Amino acid sequence: MSVAQSARPSSHSSSRSSVRASSLTERRKAATELEIARTAAALFAERGAAVTAEDIARAAGVAPRTFYRYFRTKEDAVAPMLTGGVRDWAEGLAELARQEPELPLGEVLERAAREALTPADARAEEALEWTRGLLHAMQDNPALRAVWHRAHHESELALTEVLARTTTAGPLEVRLTAAAADGALRAAVEVWAAGESDEAPAELAARGIRLVASGFPWLMERRGAEGA
Repeated sequence: MSVAQSARPSSHSSSRSSVRASSLTERRKAATELEIARTAAALFAERGAAVTAEDIARAAGVAPRTFYRYFRTKEDAVAPMLTGGVRDWAEGLAELARQEPELPLGEVLERAAREALTPADARAEEALEWTRGLLHAMQDNPALRAVWHRAHHESELALTEVLARTTTAGPLEVRLTAAAADGALRAAVEVWAAGESDEAPAELAARGIRLVASGFPWLMERRGAEGA
């Protein structure tokens, strides 16, 4: 093998380097997107509809053109934070269902809902407070409200996928359960944000899931390993 040949990276080496570079780039983009989303949520919670895309970009430390590479509108900027919560809720449900194969699905949903709305650290608690502020800002901002409803539609789809793997109930029951469980979570956060209850959002969500389960008999049945 000549010196030139030995110095030339193999195709496998080049491929691995390319994958690593691509993975790093994607992680950086995801981190930037989430940072912009958290900044947008904080500003909407503080100032309401008066916030501009330029305000968000400036506070996030990016140029306006960078902001528009990630998001079409200022309202769209909060979506990653909301959908991140959706993803955590669905993943938590799936993990708990695997860990507790004998537990009735209603109890699995209740525990997953409680965990989803119980902040694990100061950063998560801050995000929950921002969500309260976002819900206040939505009253005068239909576009922001549309992002909230879109996030919950994604939540319903994610829950449907998890539940289809978790229960032997039919497709109608699965879709009803996903819609009702997501509705219980959304209602809990909205009631808490509006100051209509002294209960914490996690407790409101757990109570909502219990109400759902009481009307859906298949959620009260014990599950076997085959349903996990």
